[in-house]
Amino acid sequence: MTKAIQEKIKASFLDIGKNGNEKPERSYGLGALYRKEMADHIRSKRFLIVLFLILLTSCASIYGALSSLSDAVASDSNYIFLKLFTLSGNSIPSFTSFIALLGPFVGLTLGFDAINSERSEGTLNRLVAQPIYRDAVINGKFLAGAAIIFLMVFSMGLIIGAVGLLFSGILPTSEEVGRVAVFLFFTAIYICFWLALSIFFSVICRHAATSAMAVIALWIFFALFMSLVVSIVTDVIYPASQIQTAGQLLDQYNLQLNLNRLSPYYLYSEAVSTIMNPAVRTTNIILPQQLSGAINGYLSLGQSLLLVWPHLTGLLAAAAIAFAASYICFMRSEIRSR
Repeated sequence: MTKAIQEKIKASFLDIGKNGNEKPERSYGLGALYRKEMADHIRSKRFLIVLFLILLTSCASIYGALSSLSDAVASDSNYIFLKLFTLSGNSIPSFTSFIALLGPFVGLTLGFDAINSERSEGTLNRLVAQPIYRDAVINGKFLAGAAIIFLMVFSMGLIIGAVGLLFSGILPTSEEVGRVAVFLFFTAIYICFWLALSIFFSVICRHAATSAMAVIALWIFFALFMSLVVSIVTDVIYPASQIQTAGQLLDQYNLQLNLNRLSPYYLYSEAVSTIMNPAVRTTNIILPQQLSGAINGYLSLGQSLLLVWPHLTGLLAAAAIAFAASYICFMRSEIRSR
């Protein structure tokens, strides 16, 4: 930590008490650390590289969506604005696919060295020696990272919407704007989970490279190998040779679905596909008798929110658990002077 930052933190407590016996208010130290972390993120070359990567993928996704928009409109002229986020080109995935895969990279980039870099450089000792509460350190780092994530996600959404509006010339409806806003909020919460998880590994690992490799390994596992492991587990519990009734087949499907939902990647992808596609009427299996008498149509935004409410609760709970674990480990860890 530079001398200027130390003076800035000390200046926040000059008027706390005349006799020096009063404890500093938590908001003072938290606010100073929050502003310091925000400035560090914005000025860092790493953040600029990640921002450029997200901008590049966003431009590629909007190009692919615009190239296939005319064919999609010819088959279905409803909810054209949402198609800018969900359509993919010939070889270019959609924006929702890009963000589901690359979103965790943003979170782990902002948090994998949040604590251990301060510890290895010897600045963490001087930081906790300031007149601030110890939990303000980790709270300020998480809040600053979350603020950066929300700004980045909603900025990308506005850019895609503006570019799509300029090239297509079709104004979005209020429901489409609401669905896009919910989608961006889901995306920010999803990335904040990976931010909290990366901070947790930054607390328990002494080296930044170790914490980065741990989070990347979990990212790759949930994105690529989780479905394979779930398929193996369900085949072991319900072998194909022993499935003889429709009830057993339904139990196998429910088990596979519930195990897949333990993955944040699958949970987020299922929620986003439900929000951005009003034609999705359920997230579970539909039996033939349930289809009897059903009328084809689109769900309203409120009905779609009812379907994905458990997904939002699960993502929020996962992010809260990851941050609580990092908070407890940081508060119980010993900080020694070098």
